[in-house]
Amino acid sequence: MKQILLAEDDLDFGSILQQYLQLHSFQVTWAKNGVEAFEIFQKNNFEICVLDVMMPKLDGFSLAEKIIALQPEIPFVFLTARNQKEDKIKGLKLGADDYIVKPFEADELILRLQNILKRSQKTTIKQQQIIIEIGSYNFDTKTLLLTHKKKTQRVTEKESLLLQFLYKHKNQLVKREEILKEVWGNDDFFSGRSMDVFISRLRKYFTEDPSIKIESIRGVGLEFKTIR
Repeated sequence: MKQILLAEDDLDFGSILQQYLQLHSFQVTWAKNGVEAFEIFQKNNFEICVLDVMMPKLDGFSLAEKIIALQPEIPFVFLTARNQKEDKIKGLKLGADDYIVKPFEADELILRLQNILKRSQKTTIKQQQIIIEIGSYNFDTKTLLLTHKKKTQRVTEKESLLLQFLYKHKNQLVKREEILKEVWGNDDFFSGRSMDVFISRLRKYFTEDPSIKIESIRGVGLEFKTIR
């Protein structure tokens, strides 16, 4: 059974959601506020986190930041009653795998969680230590360390997947839908906005080498240009 940390302060909704997830073969540990959730996270091993955004003591965004600091590769999903663009962008920048606005269909949440875990499991199984030379950078696919001379940056698992996909298709024009389906599992609006955020991050990582470029071709896709 997949271990889920559920952080939700609405007692009625949280109880129903916990029971529903457990009926679908998830083992759910439910925390009623952000502080309690982080204390539980530190003492247990989870495979995914489902975090309500608006919680007392510690909100979902702040909780996610603390969780990422301890375990950068863990996937997480935000739940919120606020359908605000600013909140969605903030969630994307934190690296959320999904952002679901209440009310939502419980079956939809189950499918989204299953898809996220499936992708995460495939990455773990297939992951081998490979050092990729990208221009004047070296990228270790196992430790997720991107090195340029004496400067080292640890990337997230999702950034690693995106970088490896682009590198595999270097100097080729790749359609957005192809990238989204391979790395995010679908090409919906949320995933598209998420990809844009991750592309911006990768561009910043490679600023030390002007020969490396990630060019956006409007309405078509991306081209990862590198001399190596």
